[in-house]
Amino acid sequence: MSSVASQDPSITSAQSNQQANALAERLEQGALALATLASALTDAEWQTPLPKDGRKIGVVVHHVANMYPVEIQLAQVLADGKPVEGVTWDDVHAINAAHAKEFDAVTKEVALELLRRNSAAAAAAIRALSAEQLALAAPVSMYANAPLTCQFFLEDHAVRHSYHHLGGIRKALKS
Repeated sequence: MSSVASQDPSITSAQSNQQANALAERLEQGALALATLASALTDAEWQTPLPKDGRKIGVVVHHVANMYPVEIQLAQVLADGKPVEGVTWDDVHAINAAHAKEFDAVTKEVALELLRRNSAAAAAAIRALSAEQLALAAPVSMYANAPLTCQFFLEDHAVRHSYHHLGGIRKALKS
């Protein structure tokens, strides 16, 4: 299946920068909110498992940081008008499980530094995208090959990721 472009020729370069910048700012705000909450945790809270998830809070903070490069790389595939192929939700779950084992004892300092570094790199990569690239759509294997725009993919993954896990962390801390 060929890529699908949904471009609006009336979008100016300034609007392009505004769109990308707005996405990048939302990612940065989420990462900052996650970092702020995580940096205030006690050692015992850092080790608290998330309900239904089972991973420790510290592991999840590191997971968010660790996944930014992958999420951005997949979005860039869409930004090039190419399909995301061969990636399944089973692959994602396997990556998450392997990460949880490998980083079970991750320290707050290591996780927060990775979160800072990778969120900044992700935001910079998003800011480098044009409106045309954000609007490009191509099939995504994780979504039954539905054609998704680069912008949707960013919003559903890199931008949303920290917010998604913040909710679970807050729930775990209230338990």
